Amino acid sequence: MTKEITFSPREIIVSKTDLSGKITYANRVFMRVCNYPESALLGEPHRVIRHPDMPRGVFYGMWKTLKAQEEFFGFVKNSTYDGNYYWVFANVTPDYEGQKPVGYYSVRRVAPKEALSDVNALYQKMRDIEKKCDKASAPKTSWAWLLDYCEQNKHVSYDAFVLNHYQQYR
Repeated sequence: MTKEITFSPREIIVSKTDLSGKITYANRVFMRVCNYPESALLGEPHRVIRHPDMPRGVFYGMWKTLKAQEEFFGFVKNSTYDGNYYWVFANVTPDYEGQKPVGYYSVRRVAPKEALSDVNALYQKMRDIEKKCDKASAPKTSWAWLLDYCEQNKHVSYDAFVLNHYQQYR
């Protein structure tokens, strides 16, 4: 049986990737929480920790946002090396050397438990949408649904929704 791994609200998980998403840096908190040694993370795609419960649409939205050279915020469920999981509130930003993007920098904090019931319900709906679509269009379709949900039901942008949800419960 899998269990949830937690970390202190005072701790921050940090990682850096190249432009293709391969890990170039992982801080000690990241390695401890995900239970991977540094040698098993460096050079690997960041998706090595992706949990199967995560809708692909969230990552579609993240990459779309990052490629527009904007920062991304979101709640993410990750897998550990030994099959457990942990939730984070992620902030991912482009990393520059001068004016040239060279990769991405991610800072992750504890996701407030109170926010996760809403997030889980939204992610379940996104996964349901993805199951009904062909594999190629599923991520874009579920991301579009999430953006529309935020606008139509919460009357805010996706960014405002996740930021407000994080701050409301932390």
